[in-house]
Amino acid sequence: MKKTVSGDVDFIKRMNHSKFSGIVHSTFNRTFNIYCFENGELYTIACREIDNGPNTLIIDVGNVSFMGIEVNDRVFVENDTFNIGNKLSVSLDHAARWESVIPTFPSNVENLKQNVARMKDCIDMYGKGGGMKKHVLKQTPFEAEMSTMLEKRKNLLLDELVSNRMTNALQHAVSLIGLGPGLTPSGDDFLSGLFTIFNMKNSPFYAKRSFCEDVLMNAKALTNDISYMAMKKASNGKVRESIICLLDSLIAGNEEDLILSLNKVLNIGSSSGTDIAVGLVCGLEANIRAGGKL
Repeated sequence: MKKTVSGDVDFIKRMNHSKFSGIVHSTFNRTFNIYCFENGELYTIACREIDNGPNTLIIDVGNVSFMGIEVNDRVFVENDTFNIGNKLSVSLDHAARWESVIPTFPSNVENLKQNVARMKDCIDMYGKGGGMKKHVLKQTPFEAEMSTMLEKRKNLLLDELVSNRMTNALQHAVSLIGLGPGLTPSGDDFLSGLFTIFNMKNSPFYAKRSFCEDVLMNAKALTNDISYMAMKKASNGKVRESIICLLDSLIAGNEEDLILSLNKVLNIGSSSGTDIAVGLVCGLEANIRAGGKL
């Protein structure tokens, strides 16, 4: 029996108040994903090195690769215990409840402007290349073309958002889905970051957050299940704890707070954290540039 450290409040509620059942969808060293029969969503079981996130349960192990869990293993909840066949039982007792709450967009954006500029510099210096950030080393012709496409489509999207041409913006956003390297393609991770900013209350784009759902309607057939689920959650303002901490630092933190928070995001995946961070920057810049225009 493994102990649960913490978990997404909605995930725990679902396990406590419904007959949660499913199968293992995919496995990795530090996480595995479960397909839920009841609602068709993916849920994640992660080791204690991973931060809290939507649809995620953190268990008190260093990694999950030693458990012998395989794709299609049966998943069920019984007597407040989460079970993967006869391979893993997880107690839900005493699990800390975590909820994704995105901070409110500030009324005074001066500190935010300064921190966004600092964040861009840090991404240039420490971000991982190959996705939304170009490789500083020599690229293959394919990698160079991919970087050019990502950059071009990102800039077109940002310009259309700032100009309030949402129909055009939708086309450019959809063109990013599934584009780029990684298990979760760079374009998808970028959009997850952008969607996060749309869900900041009091931001110029908050009233237009249905844009995220419009993009998502086109996403299912264009990318993989894991990436789609991350975008789906971000479109409703549900993102990882490290991303929320970074936003808090951008709004009210000093330079040291910002760098510490940003490093945690940049360490997500291979280039995923960098791609998400670029999406956050673009969303914040779009809000700042739009100001009172919308």
